[in-house]
Amino acid sequence: MAIKYDAAIATEIINQFGAAPEMLVQVLHAFVQRYGYISEEAIKQIANELNLSRADVHGVVSFYHDFRTTPPGDHIVKICQAEACQAMGSRALTAHAEEKLGIEMHGTTGDGSLSLEPVYCLGNCACSPAVMIDEKVYGRVSASDLDGLIDACGESQ
Repeated sequence: MAIKYDAAIATEIINQFGAAPEMLVQVLHAFVQRYGYISEEAIKQIANELNLSRADVHGVVSFYHDFRTTPPGDHIVKICQAEACQAMGSRALTAHAEEKLGIEMHGTTGDGSLSLEPVYCLGNCACSPAVMIDEKVYGRVSASDLDGLIDACGESQ
């Protein structure tokens, strides 16, 4: 669950990196670690305190797949989209996940329990297709395997 945004804490995070524009990516990672995502309010404050435009900050946020602008679900399901996983069925697995969850990539279920994200290599190419759920990597994942993993997420709440 995302933590409520606090401008004073945000300033502390930014100051940990010397409020230096060249530390933008590190600042953004720290915000994601603290808040779970980077809100519009955070983008404005980061831009102001690092002396960057909001467009500069938003451009970096939208470029990297690790950054999100909406609160994540309680569990994050990432399906590898790299070539080795595609060759072993990750496109079909992605379509299956989207249908099962009723959301598209970058989406979160209506109840906020799961987010579905693409990832571009989990370093598990020999065991394609690979999936990561809450920082744990699974290999050779079939549609039925994925169903079980997703169902287990619901049981752990």
